[in-house]
Amino acid sequence: MITGHNNLECHDLLGRLSGYIDGELETAVCAQLEAHLAQCSDCRVMVDTLRRTVTLYRCQRAPELPQGVQQRLYQVLNLD
Repeated sequence: MITGHNNLECHDLLGRLSGYIDGELETAVCAQLEAHLAQCSDCRVMVDTLRRTVTLYRCQRAPELPQGVQQRLYQVLNLD
């Protein structure tokens, strides 16, 4: 459970984290989120952890799929 100063603000932040991390939010919204982060250590930890996770993910090479797996996956997902 988040123990920040205002759980409604924390909940709102969670819904916007992806856009914030990806730099897709409007400047005014970013300013609001950053003001919240300046006061809420729980949300700061969450944002820092998500940023690190995204960075680690982006640094990894895509794994090689065994022969035929991609084709079967596409068939199951109806993407072929």
